[in-house]
Amino acid sequence: MISNNRQAIALISDHADPAAVIGTEEAGGQNVYVRQVGENLAALGWQVDMFTRKANPDDPTIVQHSPYCRTIRLKAGPETFIPRDRLFEHMPEFVKSFCDFQTSQAYYYPLLHTNYWLSAWAGLQLQQKTGIQLIHTYHSLGTVKYDAILEKPKIAQTRIATEKKILEQASCVVATSPQEKEILRTRVSQKGHIEIIPCGTDTSNFCAIPPLSARKKLGWHPQDKIVLYVGRFDPRKGIETLVRACAVLKNQGCDNLKLVIVGGSINDRIDGQERQRIEQIVQEMGLSEVTLFTGQVGHDLLPLYYSAADVCVIPSHYEPFGLVAIEAMACGTPVIASNVGGLRFTVLPEETGLLVSPKDVEAFAQAIERVLLDEVWAKKLRKQASANVNQRFTWNNVAIKLSHLYRYTLARTIMHEQPWNPPLTSPLWTPVPVAAEAKQLAV
Repeated sequence: MISNNRQAIALISDHADPAAVIGTEEAGGQNVYVRQVGENLAALGWQVDMFTRKANPDDPTIVQHSPYCRTIRLKAGPETFIPRDRLFEHMPEFVKSFCDFQTSQAYYYPLLHTNYWLSAWAGLQLQQKTGIQLIHTYHSLGTVKYDAILEKPKIAQTRIATEKKILEQASCVVATSPQEKEILRTRVSQKGHIEIIPCGTDTSNFCAIPPLSARKKLGWHPQDKIVLYVGRFDPRKGIETLVRACAVLKNQGCDNLKLVIVGGSINDRIDGQERQRIEQIVQEMGLSEVTLFTGQVGHDLLPLYYSAADVCVIPSHYEPFGLVAIEAMACGTPVIASNVGGLRFTVLPEETGLLVSPKDVEAFAQAIERVLLDEVWAKKLRKQASANVNQRFTWNNVAIKLSHLYRYTLARTIMHEQPWNPPLTSPLWTPVPVAAEAKQLAV
């Protein structure tokens, strides 16, 4: 039930179920983002309903995460897994189910925060019907994704058009890094409001554990030089580059090298083909004996893997933000990442890690070697990495900035002539009714 003392808002994440177990059927960074944002906004005084598509008939329709935050699964096509590239035809039913839910509960959400382009399409339909205030986070961009593939899917033009329309018509778009904002302006549209609010990480979970203690719990040798990858199997993640870089190091005589690859779906229908390809490359490079494929690892155990590693490598061809980078750094692990997208924002070169050109095997090998060989510098990186995340990338800070943005956006429904200038960096204020807030803005 909605609390009468709280402002109700809706987060829409069509394919990325906030209540899903991470690692199942495309569940990853977006699921974490929406769930953490929802729960932290509820802690700040909002009533948060997170809407997603029901993909399993055995899943409960409503999952209560906290007294004022819940996931609501809506009917949109058959209750089975459908890849996101084939979900668009079911989005009209998603919109209808959302409207039916509002009607059945006899309340109205004045603000929606949509996530990913499919949710953006749904949000635009609801905006047209009701004049709802609309905030959007992209998570990935079609204009960037389709540059990297030879054959574009049939849905490509619809996606690109929707991503342009949401930027131009939403109340505000949230970019997770200055680099994402730059891409939106140069490749999507010069119109629309954009505010930069980064992603965060749960620093109560992702925190430094003494490396030797972490290795002991995982059964790893204290003298191993551990290179870690965390993420799904996807050609755009650049795992092949990392494998070949480790082969270079091994051939150069790097002793005790161990490559640990964490991640992958529970079943193989999403990323099994890419995993098989990577396993074949590992074998061809003569790395089978020093490579560990762990499969899916729960978030409760991931801090052990990060803390036990000498370095975490993110060789992606593109990342809008890069949650893995801040998870690793929160655990005090230096990060070597591709010099692309939001990774240029999250990783501070020479302070928390290194940035190198994507797909450059030699550059990755040299960067990894530098961290592995210079123990004094690596120890300094560890300390700075953890401090940097705690200062810049906590979910509480993210929620505070989003809360400011939501209240400012709702207040502007009354003060239409007010110039766009949301106070995202102001101290946390006590929530006040929209009408009263409008008076504050008018001063």
